Amino acid sequence: MSNTNLITHLRHVGFAMPQLEEQRAFYSKEWGLTEVAEKDGVHYFAAEGSPEPYVIRLRKDDKKRADVISFGTATRENVDALAKQLKQDGVQLIHEPRELSAPGGGYGVRLFDLDGRVVEVSADVAPREYRDLEPGESIPARLSHCVINSPNPQATVDWYEKCLGFQVVETLHIHGNTLMWFMRCSHPQHHVLAVGNGPHVAMHHVSFDMRGIDEFLRGVGRLQRDGKELIWGPGRHQTGDNAYGYFQDAAGNTVEYTAGMSQLGDSWTATEGDLSDPAVLDVWGTSNAWGENVMRSHFNTPDEGLFVAPPL
Repeated sequence: MSNTNLITHLRHVGFAMPQLEEQRAFYSKEWGLTEVAEKDGVHYFAAEGSPEPYVIRLRKDDKKRADVISFGTATRENVDALAKQLKQDGVQLIHEPRELSAPGGGYGVRLFDLDGRVVEVSADVAPREYRDLEPGESIPARLSHCVINSPNPQATVDWYEKCLGFQVVETLHIHGNTLMWFMRCSHPQHHVLAVGNGPHVAMHHVSFDMRGIDEFLRGVGRLQRDGKELIWGPGRHQTGDNAYGYFQDAAGNTVEYTAGMSQLGDSWTATEGDLSDPAVLDVWGTSNAWGENVMRSHFNTPDEGLFVAPPL
């Protein structure tokens, strides 16, 4: 099968951590998501402007880890065909295609990626009722994208291209080294996944779309007024043309408010960016400097759950 148009979007990201209650409070009371369900110790959070049943799931664990990265595909037949192809390619499945029991149900397969992350691909998930956000509402409308770190980034990029059909649309370089690969799926959004060149396997950041630039700035300002450290921003990346403001959740994972990401048409050409040009990082020139504090936050701590399936 051809995987080029297999993945339609990013559905949700799951985190596990010791400080569950602090995380629940952060994502609901501060970040602006809505806790919609709890089942068997897993808490599910939706974005008000998204039809996805949930965009973040949280679970208590003694170790800090990214539990799952979930992507959507169009049909159950895609899930079955993907599972068959992955097994032929020697990819380790966590479970075969089956009915899913999380909010929204659906039909999906779970597997380990090259670095040992848990990846889920699902179809036929029932949408939730959602609403159009009002002007000025400074809460996430939907999940935008996630970025992962790998100490073997080119191999990880190659794996996502071959196994899940992602395509590299842009790379960022500095002094001859490639630091980031941005990858699209069948959705026209510039990227839904990126791979960073990092010292260890970890989540780089998870990004949430705001209604617009005004709501983005209101959200960044709201969190700062509440005493949350703005790690980097507010600015606007040349790559993807999206606004950025980075914070940390209660477990130390970096999360981003964003808005305005560019959309790709049917005809596009992969590009490169040189990070020695400050406009590549921030075309507005309004952000604080990209330095050690930002890099430390984006490197995160090593994922403690590699090649270990979560209990749920």
